Formats: sequence, structure tokens, C-alpha cells
Amino acid sequence: MSKKEGRVVIWPAYIDAEKSRGDGRQVSRRDAVEKPTVDEIMVVAMEMGLAPEAERDKRYPKEWWEKPGRVTVPKKGPKTALVKEIGRRIKRRRG
Repeated sequence: MSKKEGRVVIWPAYIDAEKSRGDGRQVSRRDAVEKPTVDEIMVVAMEMGLAPEAERDKRYPKEWWEKPGRVTVPKKGPKTALVKEIGRRIKRRRG
């Protein structure tokens, strides 16, 4: 895995309400959304003023048989706060 300096990885599983904490969800169910996509994460990250990069061919290690992709964004503050805010904004956009 190539690690880009100063960037953090956001997997859709981090904010997926259908996943358990053991399966990779990092936020509370209140801040999570059902079946988030890389595209939704990209749009929200752009709205937040970040410079997101999509890597659509990546496989989440806990579910190596699927290819959900991932998004990398510049590290600005704690990763948990960033993931939580992304989940909240996706939820707001969905209505």
C-alpha cells in the first residue's frame, strides 16, 4: 500500500450504518448512512473545501471480495471528527 504523506483514507465502511463497529464503522449509527458511495464522499469532501482523490479500484481489507473504493483527503484535524462530519453531511444531502 502506498501511503501519501499528509492524507487520510476514508472508506465507505467507516460511515455505513449497516456495518457494526467490528466490521469497520467508525461513527455512531446516528451519524452513519446506509450504503454510502465513493461519489457521495467525494461530493461532500469537495463541499468541505478538501481536495479529495477517489481510488475506485481499492478493496476494503475486511471485505476483500468487494471493490467499494476509497477516498483520500488531506489531514486537517482528527480523522474521527472528519469522518463524523462527512457522515452528517451525506445524511443532510439525502434529506
